Amino acid sequence: MLQEFLLALPVLLFSMVVHEYAHGFAALRQGDPTAYQLGRLTFNPIKHIDPWMTILMPAMLWWASSGGFIFGGAKPVPVNPRNYRNYKKGDIIVSLAGIVANLGLFVACLVLAVAVGIVGQAVPGAADALGLLQRMLFWGIWLNLLLAFFNLIPIPPLDGSHVLYHVLPPAIGAQYRALSRFGFLILLGLIVFAPQFFYVLLLPARAATLFAWDIAAPYALRSLPF
Repeated sequence: MLQEFLLALPVLLFSMVVHEYAHGFAALRQGDPTAYQLGRLTFNPIKHIDPWMTILMPAMLWWASSGGFIFGGAKPVPVNPRNYRNYKKGDIIVSLAGIVANLGLFVACLVLAVAVGIVGQAVPGAADALGLLQRMLFWGIWLNLLLAFFNLIPIPPLDGSHVLYHVLPPAIGAQYRALSRFGFLILLGLIVFAPQFFYVLLLPARAATLFAWDIAAPYALRSLPF
């Protein structure tokens, strides 16, 4: 179990950093230099680590689930939507940028997992070392899909809420966005008291993961994570 944790945690950290970098980069392209000016437009994980979301929560979830689940988040990249050249367009693009980045990493992990498997099967002497690398890539498939679909959930301040806000009538949208001040408490309450809510909403992520693993299974050098 410890080995799996040590394989999954770096992948989760990298995926979270790429997610936040994508937000900052998209904001810069939309006219907001806030993240860049504050030194947050970087892949340096130290700049993105939040003690609770990035370290303690993933570790607690891992041990509480006996190695069956790991999840976390990075420190949100600061953006100022008032700087966007087009507020509505910019807000949607910036909000979806992290999700698109995670989906891109999912595809990259799948392709690399197959490639590593092909090499490992062709060079048996390297199979053990490549098996560990491939195992990390398998975790990358699941974790990036999990991050993408979780952030699509329209609960403020998750990314999906920004998109829904612009679809709603202005008056209702304003009330909806006001929930962001309680967003973390709402998420925490649902996780503790109604975990089945997330189980249902994240079924597409699990289904896509299993489909991807089916593609990579013929090239697997070790058993799949679950």
